[in-house]
Amino acid sequence: MTGVIVHDWLEKNDKGGGGSVKVAARFAAMYPDAPIFTLWNDDHGRFPPERVTESWLAKSPLRNSKALSVPLMDAAWRTLPRLDAEWVLCSSHAFAHHARFAGAARGAPKFVYVHSPARYIWVPEIDRRGSSAAVRLASPPLRWLDRARAREAHSIAANSEFVRRRVQDTWRRDAEVIYPPTDVGRFAGAPRLTEADEELLDSLPDVFLLGASRFIEYKRLDLVITSGAAAGLPVVLAGEGPYETALRSMAEASSASVTFLTRPSDELLHALYQRALALVFPAIEDFGLMPVEAMAAGTPVIGRSAGGVAETVEDGVSGFLLNEFTPEELRTVIPRLSSLKKDSIIARAQRFGEDEFRAAIQNWIGF
Repeated sequence: MTGVIVHDWLEKNDKGGGGSVKVAARFAAMYPDAPIFTLWNDDHGRFPPERVTESWLAKSPLRNSKALSVPLMDAAWRTLPRLDAEWVLCSSHAFAHHARFAGAARGAPKFVYVHSPARYIWVPEIDRRGSSAAVRLASPPLRWLDRARAREAHSIAANSEFVRRRVQDTWRRDAEVIYPPTDVGRFAGAPRLTEADEELLDSLPDVFLLGASRFIEYKRLDLVITSGAAAGLPVVLAGEGPYETALRSMAEASSASVTFLTRPSDELLHALYQRALALVFPAIEDFGLMPVEAMAAGTPVIGRSAGGVAETVEDGVSGFLLNEFTPEELRTVIPRLSSLKKDSIIARAQRFGEDEFRAAIQNWIGF
């Protein structure tokens, strides 16, 4: 059967592409004959250019200006070209599920894999992009429109039970849960480090707590610093982003020793997972790929008892889930990390592997 893949926009990880682009890449690998449509493509290399078609927004001054483009995204998705496709697979964290083609593809069943309904219009309190004047002005009619477009989906799959509930609340549709894929085998093996990365790794403390993500406010990396201070342990923060200056100020004022590793390579991050005493993950995420990667490396996770991490981390087996990141709770669980078994931690991660994802997607779509 011939089909087409749709994804909001394609970006490299260091520009915020993250887990949703990785899922789109898995879809592209699973269905190698399907063309890919996107608003704009800045991830040349992962996706062959001949497979990718950009929207007219890519040729406008609004290219890459997500907040300013929001009011026009629906129009871009509703003016897609004629296509003879028998199914449409949308990977959506914004409005990719609005996609409508001309030709045979217009009547084809639309399968929507949702990373989250657009957070900046539905839950702006956890997504700072929702604070812009343009998005605030556009949000009320966009919410109505977004819900209407979601009714077009033949079937919806959510990347976690947490997102499934959000789909029910916002789109008033039900969804099945299919967790995103993680290359769990890769993280169990030895990383291939450059000489420079080896030197960085050797310079770190023997024991440390790891915080890894984009340096943005809602990731709550400040609580990783708090965790180190509460436990009397060094902290390593790996990532980059606009919140770095604020985090450095917090680190200077903290009793914890904090090391920043900006823009770590994938292999260095792999090594950090393996070396850390634990990954401390205070953010409430829709799914949260990094906790699964850390567990695949055999490293426990300290996360919240809310959001996607509460579904991936098994409390007391592959880490600990906290209601609040208070010094008292942290001082209680950190000494218990040594009681967790590495084999059990890795086994938990394997439930979120690529083979499981592929089988679930094929069962969902039917081929």
